[in-house]
Amino acid sequence: MTVLSASEPGRDCPLCPRLHDFIAEWRQREPSWFNAPVPTFLPPEGDAAVQLLIVGLAPGLRGANRTGRPFTGDYAGDMLYSTMISHGFARGEFKARPDDGLELVGTAITNAVRCVPPENKPVGAEIATCRTFLVPTIARFPNLRAVLALGSIAHQSTVRALGGRVAAYPFKHGGQLPAGSITLFSSYHCSRYNTNTGVLTEAMFVSVFSQIAAFLQK
Repeated sequence: MTVLSASEPGRDCPLCPRLHDFIAEWRQREPSWFNAPVPTFLPPEGDAAVQLLIVGLAPGLRGANRTGRPFTGDYAGDMLYSTMISHGFARGEFKARPDDGLELVGTAITNAVRCVPPENKPVGAEIATCRTFLVPTIARFPNLRAVLALGSIAHQSTVRALGGRVAAYPFKHGGQLPAGSITLFSSYHCSRYNTNTGVLTEAMFVSVFSQIAAFLQK
C-alpha cells in the first residue's frame, strides 16, 4: 500500500478506491496480466534525454493494463507508435508487447490516470487524485520542452499540473500554447472510436507530430 516514488504510484496504490477494487477484480480474473498502475515509459538514456512528454488518458483494460506499457496491446498504440517511429520519436518495431524491443527517442509516455478505469472513464476525483503523480512526472525531466496531451481530459489535467487555468488553455486539435518553459501541444486521442468516426484521421495525427518535430528542431 506504499507509494513507490513521487512520480510513480506503487503497485497497490490505494488512493482511488474504485480503481483499486477494479484492478483487484481483474487480478482474480486474469492473474497473468499486469493489473497495476502503469509506469511512465522512458527512453533508455533516462530522464535527462526527454524533451517531449506524451500524456494519454488512462490504460486500456486489454491494452496497457494487460501489458504494463502505455499504449501497448490495443489499437491506440498501433497509430501512436507508428507515427512516433516515422517522426524519429521511437525506434525499432512495435509489436504490441512490452518485450518487442521498441525504444523511445527523447520522449516519455505517461497517462493522466495511471490505473485502468471501468468503461475507460475515470471520474473527476480520480483524475484530480492522480495529478499528484502527473505533477512530479512533468517535473522529473530537466530538459523537457514540449508536452503532447491526447484528448481533452488529458489536456485539462496537464494544464492544471502545469499550474495553469483550463479557461486560458482551451483544448483543440493541433493546439500549440506556451505554458511557462514548456509548450503544450494537443491532439484528439488516437482511440479506435475517434478514428472509426472520423474525428481523427491519420493525416491529422501526423500533422501534430510534424508540428512537434519542427518545434523541437528549432
